[in-house]
Amino acid sequence: MGPVLCSLRSARKGRFQQDPRGRWLKAAILLLLSAAAGGGLVVWSRLRAEGGIPEGGTPGDAGTEVLAHRSDNLRDKFVEIPCSEDYDRHKRFEGCTPRKCGRGVTDAVITREEAERIRRIAERGLSLGGSDGGASILDLHSGALSLGKHFVNLYRYFGDKIQDIFTEEDFALYRDVRQRIQQRIAQVFGISSSAMYLTKPTFFSRMNSTGAKTTHDEYWHPHVDKVTYGSFDYTSLLYLSDYSEDFGGGRFVFMDADSNKTVEPRAGRVSFFTSGSENLHRVEKVQWGTRFAITISFTCDPEHGIGDPVLG
Repeated sequence: MGPVLCSLRSARKGRFQQDPRGRWLKAAILLLLSAAAGGGLVVWSRLRAEGGIPEGGTPGDAGTEVLAHRSDNLRDKFVEIPCSEDYDRHKRFEGCTPRKCGRGVTDAVITREEAERIRRIAERGLSLGGSDGGASILDLHSGALSLGKHFVNLYRYFGDKIQDIFTEEDFALYRDVRQRIQQRIAQVFGISSSAMYLTKPTFFSRMNSTGAKTTHDEYWHPHVDKVTYGSFDYTSLLYLSDYSEDFGGGRFVFMDADSNKTVEPRAGRVSFFTSGSENLHRVEKVQWGTRFAITISFTCDPEHGIGDPVLG
């Protein structure tokens, strides 16, 4: 999927198995894209044991509710739910660590036109590589790009030529979109935006119906962000394509003990939630077409913060 980069020597140098700067990303992808997500599966097993979920079933087998239809134009929709104990197992940061937990959806932060511009950034970057399986990632912060069954460092491979692929305007739009999402999350959860820090992994994803070649491609398993990555406090997704128009399947599913709550992607839609076990979730397998999104993650711990990507 996607053309193979032509210089094998440079690709070998850029592989993340050999790139110390990218070691964290290899593990991160196992969380959010491959998501065999040990922590999430532990929670899933616990829910089965405690809640009577049938063997072979999933949380939410009792029914499904659509939290946000693609055809909806939502100013703001928020559902508050009790916080899990996950946050008590980590250092708390007053004025940021969740005391109010839940999940929200808004179509009023990013416009469809902005989402289309952001999607073109993702398409240009991902056209340079792509996974052999159904899930590819592009991380502008670290330079990580899926290539076959591995990852290369985009910036290391292309060097100064990266400015022929991306522009300063691309990165300015990316930063602006990230900031607006951060501000909306802070507003909804009643915290200070300045107390939140962007954290890794934050990346573009492209998913299609190609069969998985490695565990990196298995994005559909249930998982909990904070159980596996203790730094996560708030997670968001910005959708860059439309469910049922650009792709089938691929809905985002919150997996509750009583029923599933699904979000149907729509270009410009932002889904956001506290990262603990109160929001066990997965993504349905994409059945046809191509699904684009950005995962943007935030932490309350400044030691785990990362900066915005810069060109050059």
